[in-house]
Amino acid sequence: MKYKYWLACMAQMAENIGTGKVEKLFRFAGSARALYDMSEKELMQISGITEADVKSVLTYKKAWNLEEAWENLKRSGLYLVTREDENYPKRLLYINKPPYGIFYKGSLPPEDKKSIAIVGARRCSEYGRYYAKHLAELAVKAGCIIISGLAAGIDGAAHSGAMAAEGETYAVMGCGADYCYPRQNQRLYQTMTQKGGILSEYMPQTKPLGKLFPQRNRLISGLSDVVVVIEAKERSGSLITADFALEQGKDIYALPGRVGDVLSGGCNRLIRQGAGIIVSPEEWFKDLEIDLANIVVSNAFSKKVLEKDEGVVYSVLDLQPKSAQQILEETKLPVDRMCEILLTLENAGFIKEVYKNYYIKMHE
Repeated sequence: MKYKYWLACMAQMAENIGTGKVEKLFRFAGSARALYDMSEKELMQISGITEADVKSVLTYKKAWNLEEAWENLKRSGLYLVTREDENYPKRLLYINKPPYGIFYKGSLPPEDKKSIAIVGARRCSEYGRYYAKHLAELAVKAGCIIISGLAAGIDGAAHSGAMAAEGETYAVMGCGADYCYPRQNQRLYQTMTQKGGILSEYMPQTKPLGKLFPQRNRLISGLSDVVVVIEAKERSGSLITADFALEQGKDIYALPGRVGDVLSGGCNRLIRQGAGIIVSPEEWFKDLEIDLANIVVSNAFSKKVLEKDEGVVYSVLDLQPKSAQQILEETKLPVDRMCEILLTLENAGFIKEVYKNYYIKMHE
């Protein structure tokens, strides 16, 4: 296993040797141990590998203390699965430049369940957050698994929805799998190691760097059968994931948004370019040939009884922020009474003031 660990780290540790060249080296040698034992002359025979590459591999090999490195991996609490192992994720075998090794905590995604990736904006709206969580919850109740990147916003909401439905969800990290990023999702991270998994192609203790995230997005789409984009700017990491999904032949869907909203630009553009549109959860799951007939998602609010005036105020709100003035005009209530009700509903968790005097309806 120590030779496999050596090869799994080569793309990061050997100068000018990236994932693509590691793939060429592995394909030629057939195993990490065989590659480790190859001479300079044998390495020079590999197509696409230059003299400088060979020098880099040999320098890396000389600097690597196999026994010490292997002990460090065991102490990290991570597992390693490689292309040489039977349990390597089969979906990744069909993508461009599959990583030789995947480090993980928890478990690996099962091969026999439909896998749905849900990605989107970090600074999302409540509209986006609600649908990310709602779709994930429905999907796992129907027997699917959820893949995302554990980022703030849409990613975290999707993972939360999956766990709320007691399903499986998996995060692909843009850092080492032993590093929780962002820190605000620490609780999600810990829970997912028990019901799902944390995966990364990057070696332990790799800190999150901007340049690493676009590359990891190919694994999010690669591990999925379907990719859903919920709220994305016209230039965003979510659209990079969609591009990889298109290259990999995966189905792509987008949740439409209001024209002119910055967070709607990327999704609406995807739809214009031919992505599937999510008009309703029911129609979307029908497209995916997933049966929701026996699935019920609880809504705690429906079990609570509101007074007449409270119900009126609650009914005029939705997931898009509405000003106090708009609420006043629609409910026709006296100002003092409306303000009292808004405070009561907010304290009870029915609504939320997203910014000064603008409110949205909250969902569970």
